[in-house]
Amino acid sequence: MPASVADLLAPGPTRIMGIVNVTPDSFSDGGRWIDPAVAVRRGREMAAEGADLIDVGGESTRPGSRRPDEQEELDRVLPVVAALADEGLVVSVDTMRAEVARQTLEAGAAIINDVSGGQADPDMPAVIAATGAPFVLMHWRGLLTDPHEQPHYDDVTAEVCRELTDRVDALLGAGVAREQIILDPGFGFSKDAGHNWTLLSRLDRVMALGLPVLVGTSRKRFLGRLPARPGVTVAPDAAPTEPVDRDVATAATSLLAAQAGAWAVRVHDVAATREALGVWQMVRGADAR
Repeated sequence: MPASVADLLAPGPTRIMGIVNVTPDSFSDGGRWIDPAVAVRRGREMAAEGADLIDVGGESTRPGSRRPDEQEELDRVLPVVAALADEGLVVSVDTMRAEVARQTLEAGAAIINDVSGGQADPDMPAVIAATGAPFVLMHWRGLLTDPHEQPHYDDVTAEVCRELTDRVDALLGAGVAREQIILDPGFGFSKDAGHNWTLLSRLDRVMALGLPVLVGTSRKRFLGRLPARPGVTVAPDAAPTEPVDRDVATAATSLLAAQAGAWAVRVHDVAATREALGVWQMVRGADAR
């Protein structure tokens, strides 16, 4: 892998991955960056705000969303990936398709971020093994077609860790090197609010799996039902805040992830997250003196 990517994966401060959704139907900012030129400009802005890498996605994974066909996804992401990579930015591509992964890596992408962990396309592991690209393996139990589906876990943290480990073993068996793999516990995917909060409180158990960990809580629905003040209980059926109003909560959860040892956090609001992590770094630095 390129030296810049190897450096990015090396132990160090928690990195920030900025999100650029080149989709018309993202749950958070659908349609804002669908124009390639606008998406490229947004990627530049995020880099200037402190993003270490830019995650470009051409398919929404919100429950009930329509999957674009392969060519449509390629048409959305390829020009954005190529332009940002040409400017020297480290680009990750959020895709479940092996051919999209292959073509975007050829266009200059450095990392593949697959929310299915290589399960949605049987050819994905071979592409990752052949290219040597870092691969984000997210915990996944399939695409949600029903937004009201109730996920079940007896022990969410233990089951997520076990299922991630099973996927790591499958990728290793397909020829992917262990040093290519990054884990993502999959906040918001096949998990209700209680599962997400429990998993966040036990991130140390995911870190103990011994691989870099990406945490993506940004603007997720479970952050939209926080108590207004201490001691206030929010009803489970209360309307959540709008996604764009969850950036403060996202910065807080990103800070918790950094304290737990996350390799990177994936966020929509880079500036707020950079400031939150900066506060923690200043405190750590002062404590070390």
